[in-house]
Amino acid sequence: MSFDTEVLIIGAGMSGLGLAVQLIRKFGVDSFEIIEKSNDVGGTWLANTYPGCGCDVASHFYSYSFALNPDWSRKYSMRPEIQKYFRSIAEQYNIMPHIKFHSTVEKATWEEATATWIVTIKDQKTKQSRTHKCKILVSAVGALSVPKECQTPGASNFQGSLFHSAKWDHSFNWKNKDVVVLGNGCSATQFVPIISGGPNAAKQVTQFSRQAHYLAERQNPYYSSAFKMVMRYVPFAMRLYRAKLYWEMERDFPGFVIEGGKVIREDLVKTNEEYVKQMAPKKYWDALIPKTEIGCKRKVLDTDYLSCLHRPNVELVPNDPVEEITKDGVRTKSGRDVHADAIVLAIGFETQQMLFPMEIRGKKGISLNDHWNSTSQGVAQAYFGTCVPGFPNFFIMMGPNTVTGHLSVIYTVECQINFTLRLIAPILRTLPLYRSRSILPSLSLFSPSPSFVEVKPEAAHADSAWTQREAKKLVWSSGCVNWAIDPKTGMNNMMYPDWQFWFWWRSIFLKKQDFVYKDAKSGKKVKVGGSTLGWISQTAALGLLVGGGLVAAGFIDRNVVEEAAENMLEQARQLVGWK
Repeated sequence: MSFDTEVLIIGAGMSGLGLAVQLIRKFGVDSFEIIEKSNDVGGTWLANTYPGCGCDVASHFYSYSFALNPDWSRKYSMRPEIQKYFRSIAEQYNIMPHIKFHSTVEKATWEEATATWIVTIKDQKTKQSRTHKCKILVSAVGALSVPKECQTPGASNFQGSLFHSAKWDHSFNWKNKDVVVLGNGCSATQFVPIISGGPNAAKQVTQFSRQAHYLAERQNPYYSSAFKMVMRYVPFAMRLYRAKLYWEMERDFPGFVIEGGKVIREDLVKTNEEYVKQMAPKKYWDALIPKTEIGCKRKVLDTDYLSCLHRPNVELVPNDPVEEITKDGVRTKSGRDVHADAIVLAIGFETQQMLFPMEIRGKKGISLNDHWNSTSQGVAQAYFGTCVPGFPNFFIMMGPNTVTGHLSVIYTVECQINFTLRLIAPILRTLPLYRSRSILPSLSLFSPSPSFVEVKPEAAHADSAWTQREAKKLVWSSGCVNWAIDPKTGMNNMMYPDWQFWFWWRSIFLKKQDFVYKDAKSGKKVKVGGSTLGWISQTAALGLLVGGGLVAAGFIDRNVVEEAAENMLEQARQLVGWK
C-alpha cells in the first residue's frame, strides 16, 4: 500500500516535538510530518505572550529527560526562554524541515481497505486543502489549546479592546488606561502585577474573581554562573537536581486522597492562610482564602500578585460578578458600572472539548464524539489517556486523564511517548528505513507483518472504570468547581488518579493482551509477544523495580534503561522465533 508519510503528528508543541525526536533517537525513523497552525514550534509557549507569562514547574524538571539544559537562567523560567528551549531541540534534531506551518487538520478518516489514515489539511495562508495519507496518526494539540469564548451578554457592543489572555492584544497600550480583568487563575495572577505597576502602569485595574485559589509562595532565584557550571560539568549533577525536584513534587500526591490526606492538607491550608495574611490587604482575606479542599482547584504560585493588591490602582471584586458588558465597560449584578478601555478574559480553556474542532473518524466512519457519546456519556476517555478502541494507529498526547496536580506535564507526556512507541515498535520495525539500519533481522522474515494496532474495547472500558473509581477518592471530586470535572456527568476527564511513578511504570510494561495487531492484507491477527518470554519479562521487571525510583526521578536517564530492556526482550524474541 502507498502513503505519504509513516507518521503524521498534529501539533509542534512540547508533545509533538518530543515524539518526533524519539522516533529519530530510538528508531532512526524520520519519515514523519508535523502539522502546525502557528509559525514556529513551542505550542502554548509560543501562543501565550501575555505579560509575565512563565512556568510554575521548575525548569530543570520542566524539560525533556533526553535533553537536559544546564543553562536555565532561573528556577522558574519565563515564556521566551522556554520557547527558545523547544526551538533549540527542534533545530538540534533537524525537525524543522518536517513541519508544515500555518496549517491545520480539518478531518482525519480511517480507511479500512488500506489500513491508513486519510487526513484533510488546510493551508491557512492560501485557504487551500489537501489530503494526506499516513500509516500512524498522532494528536499532539494539547489539553489547553482552545481558549474559552466570552459568554457575558453585550460583548459585541464593547467599543474598546476585548481579548483572551491567551490571545493577548499587543496593540493595546495599558498605560494610564482602565482595564477590567475577568478571572483570577494562574494567567491573571501573572499579568495583573505587570500591568498595574511600574512607569507604564494602568490607571486602574479592576479584577473580578469567582472562586478563590490557593496561592503559595514562589521563590524564583536566578542561577549563578557557578551553579550552571556545576550543572554542565559535574557528572550526574543535573540528574541529582532533577531527582530532588521530582521528589519534592511527587511526595505531595498522598495529600490528594480525601480520607488519608487530611492531615497533609490541613498543614498546607495553615501555611497558605498564613502566607496570604502576611502578603495581602486584610480587606481581601476572605476573597483570597478558599473554603474548598486544597488541591481541588489548581494551586497558583504567587508572582507578586498578593503584594500588588496593596496598590491604589488595583481593585479585587469577589462578590459582585459582571452580568453585562456595555459599550464602554461592564455592569455588575449590583448595578455598578465600571469603565474599561480594555477587557481581558482570563477565563481558562475548553478542557471538556477534547481535540476540538478536528473531526476524527475511525472504523465504520464513527467519529470520536459519537464514540464517546455512546460509551462514556460524551466525556472523553482513552486507555492510558492515549488509545481509543475503534481508532487503529491513532494516539492522543495529553489525552483524557493524563494531567497531574503535582508534577510536570513533560514527564507525563514522555511516558505517553514511550508507551506509544512501544505499541507501534512492531510496525516501525517492518519499515525499509528501519530494517536498513538495524543489525537484527526483520521480524517480517519470520511472521506476518503487523500493519496496525488497536486497543480492545473491554480493556479500554476497564481502564476508564478504574480511572473514574480512583478519581472519586481524590480531592478533585470533593465539591469545588474545577476544570477537571465534567459538570453534566461528574466524570473526571483530566486528572490521572495515581502516583506518577506508576504512570511511568505502565508505560514500560504494556499489557499486550489489551491490544490486537493485524495484518492489513489478510486482516488476520498478528502475534507480537508470547508467554515463552514471561521469565525474561519478570527478570527485567525486577531489575527495573529496584532502580525504578531513580529512573522516574530522572537520576538515571530513563531512555538508557528503557532501551536496554527493550533490546534484551527483542533479542530474546528473535531467539525464540517470535513465538
